[in-house]
Amino acid sequence: MFAIIIGGGRTGSYLAKTLIESGNDVVVMEQKPEVFAKLVQEVEARSFLADGCDPEQLELVGIGQADLVVAMTGDDEDNLVVSWLAKYVYNVKRVIARVNNPRNRWLFSAEWGVDAAVSAVHIISKLIEEEASLGEIVTLLKLGEGDVSLVELTISEDSPGAGAPLRDLKIPDDAVLVTIVRDGRVLIPKSETVLEPNDEVLAVVSPASERQLADAIGARTK
Repeated sequence: MFAIIIGGGRTGSYLAKTLIESGNDVVVMEQKPEVFAKLVQEVEARSFLADGCDPEQLELVGIGQADLVVAMTGDDEDNLVVSWLAKYVYNVKRVIARVNNPRNRWLFSAEWGVDAAVSAVHIISKLIEEEASLGEIVTLLKLGEGDVSLVELTISEDSPGAGAPLRDLKIPDDAVLVTIVRDGRVLIPKSETVLEPNDEVLAVVSPASERQLADAIGARTK
C-alpha cells in the first residue's frame, strides 16, 4: 500500500514508522523546517519539506497513486483542505483526518472528503464511558451527522472470523475496515489479511449495519 502522511510531528512520524514496519510504502510531508529536520533523523521514510495543502506539491509526491492519505497536522483547517483535495481532486480511496479541536469535529465529514475522523478526546472519553471488554463492539465516535460511526471490535478466541481472510467474510457494503491493531502493530486491512484472536479492528460503518459487521467478523455486540 502506498500511503501519504501530511504532518511529520510526533503522531505523524510514529504512524509512518508503524506503516513502514508493516511493509507499506510511505511518504511524509512536513512544512516546518525544524519539525522536518527531526523527522528525517527519526523516520526512514521518503520525506519532503513541503506544504500538503499545495496541489503542486501533492502531485510531486505522487498523490495520484496513493491508496491512503492521512492528514495529521496540528491545524484543523489544513487537515480539511488536504482531505478535500485528496478525495475530490485526486480520488484517493481512503482519507483519514486528525481532529485537533473537538468543537470542529462536525466539519470532518464526507462533504470534506473525510472517510474517518480521529479525535483523541472523543475516543478516550468513549472508551472510559463504555469500558470496552474483549469480544464486544464499541462505538468510538459518530462521523458527520451520525450517519456513519467509527467502531472498535475485538476478535475473541472463539470468533468465527478468527483464522479467516477478509475476502471470505460477509462484510456489509456500507462498512470499511480502517485498521487492525495486532500486538501493538497497526496493519492496513487487505483482502488476504487473516484475522487473529485479540485483534482490535477499527471500522467505519453505518449504525444500521453495526450488528451485521460484528456477526461477519465474529464479535459480539453489547
